[in-house]
Amino acid sequence: MTIDPFSAVLLSLQVGVASAIAGLIPAVAVGFWLARTSFAGRWVVSAAVLVPMVLPPVVTGLLLLDLFGRHGVVGRWLAAAGVPVTFTPLGAVVAALVVGFPLYVLAVRQAFEAVDPRYEEVAATLGDPPLRRFRRVVLPLALPGIVAGAVLAFARGLGEFGATIVLAGNMEGRTRTIALAVYTLLDGPDDDPRLRALVATSIAIAVVALLAYELLVRRQRRMLELGHG
Repeated sequence: MTIDPFSAVLLSLQVGVASAIAGLIPAVAVGFWLARTSFAGRWVVSAAVLVPMVLPPVVTGLLLLDLFGRHGVVGRWLAAAGVPVTFTPLGAVVAALVVGFPLYVLAVRQAFEAVDPRYEEVAATLGDPPLRRFRRVVLPLALPGIVAGAVLAFARGLGEFGATIVLAGNMEGRTRTIALAVYTLLDGPDDDPRLRALVATSIAIAVVALLAYELLVRRQRRMLELGHG
């Protein structure tokens, strides 16, 4: 069978990075809102954000297919504009973004919750409007945690399988990520060196991403401890 491990790894990295970048602004907006608002119905939004985390990935893929398919509510408009989603690299990015978004928001929310609101209160007494307080006070203190959330979402998107295969398919050099390449190679010999290479690469990338996440979280914690000191 025609499988290029390098192509699968490269595509996975591209999909993971693209999904992390695409989710940055929505994750920051939702995470900040959940961390700072006292709205009584906040739990409904929080639960809705977490839905992709508890749904079977294949079910998530089917829902995305209904939404972004050529006859879907959004997909038909995108297709008419020349931006099809299904069975394209964009579909792989959308699948990775959706399944990784809950972890993204949780990490960003925790990053903002760790910032003492008194910093904002001090800035307010100095005459800073809300947007300037966010940009000059809150965001710099939460930034390591936000980047940690992006790394976590990247790592989750890197291993996505179910939603990706439903929405984007399993096409060599186009939508076949590491997870899909490993699945495809399972039909061949157990001693296929490509299979072992992909598994080893996947583990290595995941370990590096998780180490980066831990380092960023610790960096934010140290920043806040110094601020309190």
